[in-house]
Amino acid sequence: MIDQIKRIFAAQYGYAADPAIYFSPGRVNLIGEHIDYNGGFVLPCALSLGNFGAFVRRNDRTIRLYSENFTGAGIVVTALDDLRYRREDNWANYAKGVVREMLSRGCVMNGGFDAVVYGNLPNASGLSSSASIELLFAAYLNDAFDLGFTRPELAVLCKKVENEYIGVNCGIMDQFVVANGVKNHALLLDCSTLEFTAVPLRLGEFAIVVCNSKVKRGLVDSKYNERRRECDEALAILQRSVPIENLCDLDIPAFERFRGPLTADVLFRRVRHAVTENARTKAAHRQLESGDLVGFGKAMTASHVSLRDDYEVSCPELDKLVELACENGAIGARMTGAGFGGCTVNIVPKGLIPVFKSAIVEGYYKAFGLMTEIYVAEPADGVHAVSGDSR
Repeated sequence: MIDQIKRIFAAQYGYAADPAIYFSPGRVNLIGEHIDYNGGFVLPCALSLGNFGAFVRRNDRTIRLYSENFTGAGIVVTALDDLRYRREDNWANYAKGVVREMLSRGCVMNGGFDAVVYGNLPNASGLSSSASIELLFAAYLNDAFDLGFTRPELAVLCKKVENEYIGVNCGIMDQFVVANGVKNHALLLDCSTLEFTAVPLRLGEFAIVVCNSKVKRGLVDSKYNERRRECDEALAILQRSVPIENLCDLDIPAFERFRGPLTADVLFRRVRHAVTENARTKAAHRQLESGDLVGFGKAMTASHVSLRDDYEVSCPELDKLVELACENGAIGARMTGAGFGGCTVNIVPKGLIPVFKSAIVEGYYKAFGLMTEIYVAEPADGVHAVSGDSR
């Protein structure tokens, strides 16, 4: 991949160079969905699938951006003095937003750069391709201009870019695990404090298998922001009766005690998902640590039911993939990511993976006429330099 991205760089920009190469992973969330912005616990891991970036410093203030994954966008040319959001710039807005946010914080960049991005992370699939791009540029710029941000600080910065520049009211989980992932581990992250623990993934005879529904969803245009508004509305109602800062400050008994003011069924169900999902995630962490993979898998599947029925962020294609997975050997299956399309994550016996893949592909195509893509996911390190001198 490194030699390939160097060749792409030379072909696009017309000069040979020894670029700084960085890798930024995608992520899969094992459990704890749609509760990062509700102050809950999440349990994601970074993936060996991700994006490589090749970067070369310039002596002027020009920025040139090219992605082999969005060839139709061509080379996007902008400057340190012109970082406005432009819809036609497509993926490059994520990079521009990071530069803009760093400059707004007083960071000094004494020149622009040329960049090429190339990766094997499916876009709009629920594996956090946007956070992967954001952290790819953030890590490079942090090193190239000696800006001094820690990895957790870069995650918070990139979340702000997603919220305010891109317009998606996401929580911190995606950026945080892309920035701080640890190979062969998941991260148990308390989203209310940003305290986290690396949890060894001792899967033994099982593997993490991701199934891509090939139903793409754009978060800005989906009901993601609507869910945030519903949670904020429910929180404001509950705060009249109980002193909480986030929905996930409630445990299940407290929810049962104080649920009375949630007279709107939709708000009641949104809160029920947040509270029960937080409890499931804490229990799943204990199950993972104790080696109870069957219990962990059951928690994953229960998570999907809650996301489907109470939070209403699934879709028929995701539901079918979960159904097929459970019928064909998975001990746990659920949608992962924001929903409305994207991927499922499954825990599958390694010996069954070939049969599992065939059954999923056949059953899914029969149901929807779509060809799913299936990946065996390896937990990976967070964003990091691979080769070359960023300075």
